[in-house]
Amino acid sequence: MSNLLYTIALILVIFWAIGFFAYSAGNLIHILLVIAVIAVILRIIQGKKAI
Repeated sequence: MSNLLYTIALILVIFWAIGFFAYSAGNLIHILLVIAVIAVILRIIQGKKAI
């Protein structure tokens, strides 16, 4: 599950970067960036709790 979460976060960051340089998606890109950052933070937290 953590690999899936990391993959989703990576994809969202890539979409954010594309949208940031294209200036075509507006605020949606920034929302995707926030979601990606939250996903990475959750992965880090879950990694520390792993047995």
